[in-house]
Amino acid sequence: MEKIVIYFETIPSLHRSLLLAGGLFFFWIIEGIVPFSRIPYKKLKHAGPNLFFTVMTGVVNMGLAFSLVAASDYVSASEFGILHWLPIESTVLQVIGGLLILDLIGAYFAHWSEHKIKPLWMVHLVHHSDHHVDATTANRHHPIENVVRVAFTALAILVSGASIGVIMLYQTLSAAASQFGHANIILPKNVDLWLSYILVTPNMHKVHHHYQLPYTDSNYGNIFSIWDRLFGTYKTMNAKNLVYGVDTFPDAKKNGNLWELLKQPFHKYRRPTTEN
Repeated sequence: MEKIVIYFETIPSLHRSLLLAGGLFFFWIIEGIVPFSRIPYKKLKHAGPNLFFTVMTGVVNMGLAFSLVAASDYVSASEFGILHWLPIESTVLQVIGGLLILDLIGAYFAHWSEHKIKPLWMVHLVHHSDHHVDATTANRHHPIENVVRVAFTALAILVSGASIGVIMLYQTLSAAASQFGHANIILPKNVDLWLSYILVTPNMHKVHHHYQLPYTDSNYGNIFSIWDRLFGTYKTMNAKNLVYGVDTFPDAKKNGNLWELLKQPFHKYRRPTTEN
């Protein structure tokens, strides 16, 4: 475990890019073998806007990486944060504790906030307005949302006191988990069920992308599913009833147009309606 942390402390940008692209390509292949949804759509055309947002995610994250490094340097120099305050000597426990806190604040709480705070919802809407959820949907985030997520991650670093190696490991696992959760793949029912007690599975996260409440406001987790179960936001539904998108923004053509997506956060505020 210590060697893994050391590697991620100095992981080259090229390696991170290859891991991101490799994961996306891998799940694209698997989607064609064991698809969750067999509804036909133009996969390459659909991927266009999503891949643009994937590139923008990388650009914004690299541009703001200094803030995460600064937060990490601060907690390390001042021995600030939960992992410094608790008598944890084991590297394994340090890593697990860091990943849990980073995932709770940087992913679950950030995601929950984006659904509950009006301006943040309008930014996050770009992600939810995808009518064909697949691996490329994982990074379909407006550039403004990327800034918001970096801010929550910086807060998570300050709370946790995680080292830069654990932070880089978390970000890599977070990207892989997001691609896995959004991928249009289906796992054997029992495998998905048991795995979902710890990790977010495709079956679990697809419920979050249902077009109506209360399902839209559920299953916020990214890596670990335990937060949804702990905070009462875990829901299930029959996969046959899933409809992707958001009922208050139903225009599939606009929701697949890059310019419309960039403007989407500035539309008049509307929330999904309650399930009938």
